[in-house]
Amino acid sequence: MTAAIVGFLASFILLFLRVPISTGLALTGFGGLVVLSGWKPALTTMAMSAQSATMAYSLSVLPLFVLMGNLVAGAGISGNLFRAAQLFVGRQRGGVAMGTILACAGFGAICGSSVATCATMSRVAIPSMRKLGYHDRLTTATLASGATLGILIPPSIIMVVYGVNTQTHIGKLFAAGLIPGAIAVLFYIVAVKWVVWRDPSTAPLAEDSNWADKFDTLKGLWPVIVLFTVVMGGIYGGLFTATEAAGIGAAGAFLFALTHKSLTLRQIGAVVVDSALVSAMMVGIVFGAAVFVEFINLTGVHRVLESLVMNSSLSPLGVILVMIAIFFVAGALMEELSMILILVPIFFPIVIKLGYDPVWFGIIVVVACEIGLIAPPIGMNLFVIRSVAPEVKMHTILSGMLPFITVDLMRIVLLAAFPILSVWLPNQLF
Repeated sequence: MTAAIVGFLASFILLFLRVPISTGLALTGFGGLVVLSGWKPALTTMAMSAQSATMAYSLSVLPLFVLMGNLVAGAGISGNLFRAAQLFVGRQRGGVAMGTILACAGFGAICGSSVATCATMSRVAIPSMRKLGYHDRLTTATLASGATLGILIPPSIIMVVYGVNTQTHIGKLFAAGLIPGAIAVLFYIVAVKWVVWRDPSTAPLAEDSNWADKFDTLKGLWPVIVLFTVVMGGIYGGLFTATEAAGIGAAGAFLFALTHKSLTLRQIGAVVVDSALVSAMMVGIVFGAAVFVEFINLTGVHRVLESLVMNSSLSPLGVILVMIAIFFVAGALMEELSMILILVPIFFPIVIKLGYDPVWFGIIVVVACEIGLIAPPIGMNLFVIRSVAPEVKMHTILSGMLPFITVDLMRIVLLAAFPILSVWLPNQLF
């Protein structure tokens, strides 16, 4: 147990020293393995971890979904989504903020990444909302929160990582994210309503638009609709696996990029290179986390935690709430991919022993990661918005987050108390 605590502290120190996450985790894990088992066993374990963690066939979903999202984003679909949402719901006070949430949900349905959704939608929405007179506090909070939908609404890269690491059906995970995703959109809209009710000056009324303009904007959204229908419909209909769906989605996005006038061959090449770099970074984190988890398993901390849980007076739901609290704390200190790769292998055996559905727990983990993305001090989405709009002070961004974090906490308690919200749809489809 002491060795595990020292290992976690060492990894956090390296993180704060700005050592790359993959390198920090691999170094900490390898160092711990050397101390506990010696050089030769440590090197053998590291080699086996590299093979098992990075050579899994199901892991090929990651670069394919990354490429699909980047190609669609590069074609400017985010602007079309924002304009359509603005025209359809922007007439009421705060309507453009609500439309931004819907646009983030739509973009997340293709992109699969919260950080990418935040960066892309911020570049489109922040100038437009400022021009309409929206306060930076509401604008940035709406974008930071709405962008978290990128890892909940399928296809989600984080769900793929969870599914690969726990051997959980990825199609079921994707289906399980739809109802919680709809609840998240509804709760965020309620948060916007609350903000503009408290302070109407944060969101002026927008001018109404005619139906011809509204339907004209929908013409530019056909790639999102077609790709989402083919990819998700194929998985849910049993026509192909998640890996095959990712390949079809990437191929479809590539064809769309080739025929889209705003993208040159040079730009498409740059998107492909960028997607490869992002994928390599993710695989590096997977490898580093695999070495670190091998070290943690060797310390026996998972058996100690399992014994503590089984012998405690906490109810099964109480144990889950404690895990959620740990995810909250971890989410404020590290990004979501590392958090899942480190904590899920420790908690997952306990969850299964308590009799919970792994699909349901996957949704709980993803929602906890969502909250971590907007929680200070290291909420990734907050820093992404700060990089896109450096003139906005961090305290301005943070001052608008409270209503959105509040509805997120309400949402995760709701999903924890009523698992049927997560498991009903995958049980019907599969």
